[in-house]
Amino acid sequence: MIESMKRWTIDRPDENSVQQLMKELNIPSMHAKILASRGITDPVAAKAFLYMDETSMHDPYLLHDMDIAVSMIQKKIETNEKIAIFGDYDADGVTSISVLKTALERLGADVFFAIPDRFLHGYGPNKELFLELYEQGASLIITVDNGISGIDEVAYAKSLGMDVIVTDHHEMGEVLPAADAIIHPRHPEGSYPFEELAGVGVAFKLACALLEDVPLDLLEFVAIGTVADLVPLRDENRYFVKEGLRRLRLSHRPGIRALIGVSSTVQSELTEDTIGFTMGPRLNAAGRLGDASPAVDLLTTDDAATASMLAEELDGLNKERQAIVKMITEEADQMITTLYGENIPHVLVIAGEGWNAGVVGIVASRLTDKYYRPSIVLSIDPETGMAKGSARSIAGFDLFGELSKNAQLLPHFGGHQMAAGLSLAINDIDQLRDNLIRQAEEVLTDDMLIPELLIDVPLAIDEIDVSVLESLELLRPFGMAFDKPTFMIEEVKAESIRKIGASKNHLKLTLADLSNSLDTIGFGIGHLADQLTPDVKFSVIGDLQVNEWNGHKKPQLLLKDIRTDEWQLFDLRGMREPMRWLPIIPEKKTAFIAFREASVHHFQTMLKGIAIHLAEPGLIPNADHIVLLDMPHSKGQLEQLVGQMNPKRVYAHFYVPDSMYFDGLPDRSQFGWFYSFLKNRGSFDAGTHSAQLAKHKGWKVETVQFMSQVFSELGFVKMENGLVSMIETAAKRDLSEAPTYQRRVQQMELEQQLLYAPYIELKRLLSSARSEAVDREETGVWI
Repeated sequence: MIESMKRWTIDRPDENSVQQLMKELNIPSMHAKILASRGITDPVAAKAFLYMDETSMHDPYLLHDMDIAVSMIQKKIETNEKIAIFGDYDADGVTSISVLKTALERLGADVFFAIPDRFLHGYGPNKELFLELYEQGASLIITVDNGISGIDEVAYAKSLGMDVIVTDHHEMGEVLPAADAIIHPRHPEGSYPFEELAGVGVAFKLACALLEDVPLDLLEFVAIGTVADLVPLRDENRYFVKEGLRRLRLSHRPGIRALIGVSSTVQSELTEDTIGFTMGPRLNAAGRLGDASPAVDLLTTDDAATASMLAEELDGLNKERQAIVKMITEEADQMITTLYGENIPHVLVIAGEGWNAGVVGIVASRLTDKYYRPSIVLSIDPETGMAKGSARSIAGFDLFGELSKNAQLLPHFGGHQMAAGLSLAINDIDQLRDNLIRQAEEVLTDDMLIPELLIDVPLAIDEIDVSVLESLELLRPFGMAFDKPTFMIEEVKAESIRKIGASKNHLKLTLADLSNSLDTIGFGIGHLADQLTPDVKFSVIGDLQVNEWNGHKKPQLLLKDIRTDEWQLFDLRGMREPMRWLPIIPEKKTAFIAFREASVHHFQTMLKGIAIHLAEPGLIPNADHIVLLDMPHSKGQLEQLVGQMNPKRVYAHFYVPDSMYFDGLPDRSQFGWFYSFLKNRGSFDAGTHSAQLAKHKGWKVETVQFMSQVFSELGFVKMENGLVSMIETAAKRDLSEAPTYQRRVQQMELEQQLLYAPYIELKRLLSSARSEAVDREETGVWI
């Protein structure tokens, strides 16, 4: 048995819907299952979803105040007044600035931009920066990806005589800023048909309205910001990213090409994952560590040399950010280990002096991923006496709601169910931690503290081939609201199981199902090779990809998790030296069992520090796994033990100090000759002459001693101090009546059944014992 690392939730698509989609759209079963599992079951809707084009975009003038904003901007351009774009420091913010700046420059506007410093100004509108923009001559401020919460700041800008247009997509409060125009997809007075635009999506709609056309080339920026901001990839967003990715693969923009270059990515193979894991982090890095302006400069420059220099700068900042994240994560991890050991509380609240506040959100995500607990990571500033940080949550714990219960401790906090930002006095950290742990214990069950993995695309191996995987491009992009599929292959066996890599820390399996096979790689889980047996059927989940090597393409599964409910037998019978097999034995919930007293002492000497339990009632602890160290006295004893314990794994060693199986039994001719020999001599000094006799006959000394003991038990001879003497009056008896003879026969049969039987026969014997145990358990009858 192998328990999965995560809690599997299997959501199987409706088979009728799958068949209909396959038939109507002429797509493979894999594609149909992905669509059906996401609720796209109508063939007409599915076709529209798969084959989006420019007609998928909505009229920008459906956005509230768009007409006011366009008119105001056009007047500023006509009168050559300065326009300031005020953005955010993340990837959505810098791409929003890039989109609007490019559009305004095409219209001949006198435009510049400003971005707050995360550490000096914080997030969003800022009076100090608005004053600087005024002093630089700006008569109009256009916010992008921020501004909807800047009530006081917008009022201040207006008091200076500037006009303000707010474009944003974040949550709106009950009171809106007194801007000249507010462009927001969820404006209460608006009628825009899609509410989930990213900040860059809103900026793009403004650009479309200003240019009176759709600047498709700017979708390169829109795709980056949309993916990086984790908005739902449906409706317009899906088209933005799909078309944007196509254009990114062909882009000649110096900034894009330079960014791709430092990301070590093949431009023609760009995907949404490339944006999420390589391009987005580099654009974010500048704002996390200081000034985000270089990210905008990179995206908008027309000079290849400048782009190369800026890309290298961002790449360096990203590496610096990675090093800082690594350092803080390690420090936080050490704090958790020191404070809690293995007893991790329901919520983690970790604080450190001088931690970079720009990356603590990433650290919180790392801790949540590792421990699967809501995590808050705070940066302590002893000079101000305050701590500032970020939080990440898990399903079932409404982070914003639970923080709201501690509003008296939190001068500033905001966010949603899964993420939040907050600040509080250093002296209140312990109280917040205690409160949140108590609150979490009230709402989170033990099961909820095991990470859940939603599995929505079950497959058979024969549904997987290179052409099908390559055609998944039709379904891309995957992301929020159209998640990347988690594939599952059920009840398969492995043709081969091995560890690979220089340190043998990776797992490679060849899965087999009838006439098909599939290569499977599990990075960092090579230890599972010691937990798998070839005879067991198991289920795997992971991501499918095409692996190309020396010009040959093959499908391959990247393993995420594995499990089997079958019990497993591990054959250690050919490994006489315990140090060879001890490393593969689970450290926890394992009982080492010996059937003989002598074996207990033998293995205590060899396995120092490991408790050896004698196979007697009351002496064996509860355990999921058992190691059978030596041979039982009988098959019944073994069956009784296995039946009572019903283990998930059995490790069969079956040490025998003196095997009798290959020595066999002396045959009747040997017994007859020895009997005649004794009868002719009358007596024989076995203690002195057994070796000489054995050498003469080509026997083992033990054979002479065994036959002497059998004759003694049958009353044929008398044995005293090694002297064997005939008893002339002995009655005729069969050799099998002698206890020594019976024990030898029984021992040989037991060795044949346990020590020398094929693996499958041994497993069948133990399976029978386990099945009987289950039957007794179900009926409540124990014999």
